[in-house]
Amino acid sequence: MKRFEEQVFAALPAETRRASRFVDPVAFGFTPQDATEIAKLVLDGIKSATGSLLWSYLADGKPLPCVGDLWVAIDGDSKPVCAVQTTNVEIIPFNQVPEDYARWGGEGDCSMESWRRMYWEYIVLECKRIGREPAAIAPMVMERFRLVYP
Repeated sequence: MKRFEEQVFAALPAETRRASRFVDPVAFGFTPQDATEIAKLVLDGIKSATGSLLWSYLADGKPLPCVGDLWVAIDGDSKPVCAVQTTNVEIIPFNQVPEDYARWGGEGDCSMESWRRMYWEYIVLECKRIGREPAAIAPMVMERFRLVYP
């Protein structure tokens, strides 16, 4: 992974390198197969947004994403697929996430109904992991990103 990150960093314009930091790699979805399929959506430019539960960051003591962060999307074998850069971060209650995120998320049929179903499953699993009760107002960290290195 370190070598891939070094390649990405070397390929970026100087101004991007100065304003960026690498954060932990991301395996999207619930299974290794999900990770492989969804990373391909990122690589193909179909997926340009993701969401995560604010409560998870707090429970795990992890820093929130920041504009300019660089991260690697990995497949189900933990191999790097591409690198992206965070372009926007918003905290929005689950039940108020705008429809645009369903389209930007690129998964399923890109409908809000599909998005809510997938993310509710995620919220339930994460809340169980961290000992919280799932709620429709659960704060989501909604992140937009752009592909910077295929």
